[in-house]
Amino acid sequence: MLKKLFVLAAAAFMIAACDEPAPATAPPPPPPPAPQSFMVFFDWDSAKLNTQAANVVGQAAGAFKTKGGARITATGHTDTSGTPAYNMALSLRRANAVKDALVKEGVPATAIAVVGRGDQGLLVQTGPNVREPQNRRVEIVMAQVAAMPMNDAAYCAALAQKWREYTRVDASGPAPQAIAKCNAGDYAAGIPVLVKLLNDAKVPLPPRT
Repeated sequence: MLKKLFVLAAAAFMIAACDEPAPATAPPPPPPPAPQSFMVFFDWDSAKLNTQAANVVGQAAGAFKTKGGARITATGHTDTSGTPAYNMALSLRRANAVKDALVKEGVPATAIAVVGRGDQGLLVQTGPNVREPQNRRVEIVMAQVAAMPMNDAAYCAALAQKWREYTRVDASGPAPQAIAKCNAGDYAAGIPVLVKLLNDAKVPLPPRT
């Protein structure tokens, strides 16, 4: 009898365990945004930007400024007229011309990489020695760069700056003491106090990234 009761109790326990909801899991991070691209076309045997090309570069520079953090790759191409060595040099000149134009539009030079591919990677497949306008181009590809999270020292400094912007009063109290803790490297003691003070004052916290 006791054995039957034990079996029934065990079965009831297993059924109850199966009925328990599965623990919640954090949703996966969103995928990074797709790269944005622009196409700049050139006249035959030229690395100069015409009016239309300059307009495209301006659009690309404007898009860069709205992203807040991005990397640009300018990849130069040629058609199949000319020797491979000449085409490679020409494709690099075109890529660098686009880079220079982007810099003039306010894009940091350090955010731009240039690549020359010569007559490789044709947009329109042709035979040799063909002057194809669609192949004389620079492709501007803009990819968003994920922001790196602040370390504790940088975040504590950002919190302290927020507090100073909120109040200019230099007085004893938890805020100056917390800032002193951060300055001494005791971030575990300083950060929570500053976060609470800013939250209580309804001051937006600085982003951690």
